[in-house]
Amino acid sequence: MSKWLLVDGFNLIYRCYFALPELTRADGFPTGALHGWVKGLWKLADQEKPEATLVFFDLGGAQDRLALHPEYKAQRAEMPEALRQQIEPVKALTRAMGLVGIEQHGVESDDLLASQAVAFARAGHDVLIVSSDKDFAQVVDDRIKIMLPPPSANPKLGWRLLDAAGVAEKFGVPPTQIADYLALIGDTSDNIPGIDGVGPKTAAKWLAEFKTLEGVIAHAAGLKPDRFRAAVAADADRLRLNLRLTTLNLALPTVPAEKPAANPPELFRLLESFEMRGTLVEARQRYGQPELF
Repeated sequence: MSKWLLVDGFNLIYRCYFALPELTRADGFPTGALHGWVKGLWKLADQEKPEATLVFFDLGGAQDRLALHPEYKAQRAEMPEALRQQIEPVKALTRAMGLVGIEQHGVESDDLLASQAVAFARAGHDVLIVSSDKDFAQVVDDRIKIMLPPPSANPKLGWRLLDAAGVAEKFGVPPTQIADYLALIGDTSDNIPGIDGVGPKTAAKWLAEFKTLEGVIAHAAGLKPDRFRAAVAADADRLRLNLRLTTLNLALPTVPAEKPAANPPELFRLLESFEMRGTLVEARQRYGQPELF
């Protein structure tokens, strides 16, 4: 079968925005994230040679999780205005490049992406999830892996592949225990509080012994260190709620494994309109119209 890249859109676009200087068009319209977006996706395509790439965007409103926990992601800062202005152009460029853009109101893109990854894997395809979001570690298996972007502090490391063994090494638990692990330690990026003082090593130790969050709760009276016994017993219902928040929904509709055609004239028009001249030259080479130099 074939290989598919599934891109966590906002995760990547934020990295592009903060990694590049504040480039602008002559009229002041910001374009730095656009440059990083196109070049980044081309680099991934050259490196991994996928059958096709699907990009998942959030439209806001994680209705199921907000119903459970109204403070879900409430601490996140507003998107910078210069980045907000580039979101629709990013989506237009994505479509023109022949990459599928997927989004759905009221549904988190993480759930859409994870559902698609699992569906592709079950059909015999290999999947690379392009994201630094640790939630996706729970769906890693023999066919699904994660492409971690270069760390901001050391970009020379480049893109890194995270397989099941890598998940276990990084977090101390296998993919099947990631949701339980996050329920115990909490997830500050999603505003999910864990047990105060319980860190990765303690959570991993408990899960190695008791296998699941329910197992940990059932053995609360005998937990080590013993200072956590009362807290785990008292917060059992909240921990169960955490698990519902940290577990990805894998039952969402998916798209067929079909590669859309690129629209080179529209891509060239967009790149020219944003005064991305060097990228435009490369696009003309890549999309088979060198006579347009």
